[in-house]
Amino acid sequence: MLTERRVDHNALRTNQAFTISLLALAFVLDWPALAAFVAAVMLISALVPPLGLFTRVYRHVLRPAGIIRPDVQIDNAEPHRFAQLLGVIMVTLGVILHLAAADALGWVLPGIVIVLASLNLFAGWCAGCMMYYWLNRLGVPGFNHSRIEATR
Repeated sequence: MLTERRVDHNALRTNQAFTISLLALAFVLDWPALAAFVAAVMLISALVPPLGLFTRVYRHVLRPAGIIRPDVQIDNAEPHRFAQLLGVIMVTLGVILHLAAADALGWVLPGIVIVLASLNLFAGWCAGCMMYYWLNRLGVPGFNHSRIEATR
């Protein structure tokens, strides 16, 4: 018997909203250190989800206060974590470009993360999740979870 897998999509959306807002603020203030902070938070959240700062704000502040209610859906967490790791890589490379004095290029990659996270937040389309499922269909080791089809 297969255990149902559940993901709180409002926790994901909270992460996306914080990521978008802070990366946009980093760009407006031209503050790569803030982008590096966001990358570190994203990395922790992807590797150890309960320890992620934005997840903790959701679970311990926003949800108990009734500001955001849970939206638990049958889903795989791994594709979302994979997408977040791709975001970490892009933001980190952007920060490295800043350190190499390529400031204009250094904002391109975090800008792409802002766009893709916005597509996920506002339209529900996750590019990293799609890549994960493609890799699963190709039989790439480590991409073990196939898409859960809606039963409605």
